Amino acid sequence: MDTTKKLPLEMVYHWEATKANSLYMTQPIGNGKVEEYTWGRAVDEARRMAAYLKSLNLPEKSRIGLISKNCAQWIMSDWAIWMAGHISVPLYPTLNADTVNYILNHAECDVLFVGKLDDWDMMKPGVPESVRCISFPLSPPNDFETWDDIVAKTAPLEGKTERDAEELATIVYTSGSTGRPKGVMLSFGNMAFAAAGGIQTLGVGPGERMLSYLPLAHVFERTFVELGSLYSGFHLYFAESLDTFVQDLQRAQPTLFLSVPRLWVKFQHGVLQKVPKQKLERLLKIPVVNRLIKKKVLKGLGLDKVKLAGSGSAPLSNDVLDWYRNLGLELLEGYGMSENFAYSHMNKPGRTRTGYVGEALPGVEVKISDVGEVLVKSPATMMGYYKDEEKTAEAFTEDGFLRTGDKGEIDEMGRLKLTGRIKEIFKTSKGKYIAPAPIENRLMSHDAIEMVCVSGANQTQPHAL
Repeated sequence: MDTTKKLPLEMVYHWEATKANSLYMTQPIGNGKVEEYTWGRAVDEARRMAAYLKSLNLPEKSRIGLISKNCAQWIMSDWAIWMAGHISVPLYPTLNADTVNYILNHAECDVLFVGKLDDWDMMKPGVPESVRCISFPLSPPNDFETWDDIVAKTAPLEGKTERDAEELATIVYTSGSTGRPKGVMLSFGNMAFAAAGGIQTLGVGPGERMLSYLPLAHVFERTFVELGSLYSGFHLYFAESLDTFVQDLQRAQPTLFLSVPRLWVKFQHGVLQKVPKQKLERLLKIPVVNRLIKKKVLKGLGLDKVKLAGSGSAPLSNDVLDWYRNLGLELLEGYGMSENFAYSHMNKPGRTRTGYVGEALPGVEVKISDVGEVLVKSPATMMGYYKDEEKTAEAFTEDGFLRTGDKGEIDEMGRLKLTGRIKEIFKTSKGKYIAPAPIENRLMSHDAIEMVCVSGANQTQPHAL
């Protein structure tokens, strides 16, 4: 099936019609038990929740919030919001009350779905009294209307809701590292282009398995997990908790696995605590046992079935990339941002180059500005920032390229290397300009260092924290 011209809801209805009885999601519910959702059941529950949302008679295209750790209801509620003609606003499950309050007020959310959370008591004061809350099955104790009750008593919304490619689908709030979070507006067309392009580039199909554990509120997970499953039909598993993560991995036996540098490094350190680095290197050099050792290490991590492994959201040190490559696991780094739905660059199997984040994905134009800034343009690029025309104008060049804020260079094969941030370069009191990123990456390769920040503006020399 050609998915390149299909919008997300069209893909939902496609799987409902063609794979209703096929298993889609596996959700842990505690004590080693799981709840399983076929495509038919998942779409039916989404239809019922959509009918309920329509019964509330909210203004057309209302914003509806969603705050939860990853779970089956997160995805089904996203679909329900779209089916009901509204716009989803995901919130990170680790936000404080002040940020929750800011986002819900800024987006003018009428309804909030509340799910699995570790610190709901801390967040709850940030929810305005006017916001109607609906709780997921695994949410903290509350007196809200529940997902299960609503689904049980509400007839499913019939027919197929049609949403246009140019319509606003979701508002993704950035982390706010440089001030208040900005609301990135993404259309159904943006989402469709990014998801279909990424899946086709990787050659992913319905027979794959994937574990969802990075926040779905982040575009990295949402593009390649929620939307990725829609555009390929693969089986999605969820993680229960950090304590059960190994068991969750063993249950899923993923063939696709995405992570972030911090966790790839954590996995590596876990192995090296059991087998010292020098000993492992010696064993890997012995032809007779080399293959067995690689398989045993990857099986211990729950990654022995992985065919494609990716890393994103931050640079990964060359040493860590090489370490996994020696185990037979090629980590494909990618590059993107909220403003282009994580769709920009990706390494391809057999074409990786250490220190580079890969080639431009299909449909992405890229160039380097006179000051060395990476500029990109594609149909995945955002509509703009919600309620902020000034910031939107600043984000684009006159010819429509998105300013990434990253410095970079492109090699002869079109692979991109990130060399720092445009605004992060600082000057010491001796007048020397320092780019902290290369220094931080080198320090991060040390086993004892998990996170590092290099600074030193107006001081005699840079220092690391």
